[in-house]
Amino acid sequence: MSKTTRATQVLSQAGIAFSVHAYDYDPNAERVGLQAAEALGEAPHRVLKTLMAEVDGKPVCVVVPSDREVSMKKLASAFRGKSANMMKPADAERLTGYHVGGISPFGQKKVVPTAIEEATLGEPLVYINGGQRGLQLRLDPKDALKALKAVGASLIA
Repeated sequence: MSKTTRATQVLSQAGIAFSVHAYDYDPNAERVGLQAAEALGEAPHRVLKTLMAEVDGKPVCVVVPSDREVSMKKLASAFRGKSANMMKPADAERLTGYHVGGISPFGQKKVVPTAIEEATLGEPLVYINGGQRGLQLRLDPKDALKALKAVGASLIA
């Protein structure tokens, strides 16, 4: 497995401090984020999942703790929209250039508006997908917010 991805390149170019953590990805896991947290020996609220969604038909990226679910109403509100829905996996892969289970908010093929669950911003370090299955990046969530030019918002149900 390569430890250099578009995600790591983007963070390096931005001067963001991070560390790379590989783990045994289980393609049969019911919830990939929770499996990653267990494999890394980390609390699920510190291992964030990257989800691709649409607000009023426009693509957005959402980063939330792996043990929580996104509120579609709160997601729409975070982007000043009326309605939100999850993006189909094939559309998410085409838009980001990453495979489901390895989608990173960093280094996506097309830059889209991004929101990070505000509750995670108080953590000293979080894990975010590094752009391939079985690869997580550990970094300060405030640095992630800055690198993504994201908004912090209450997104969880």
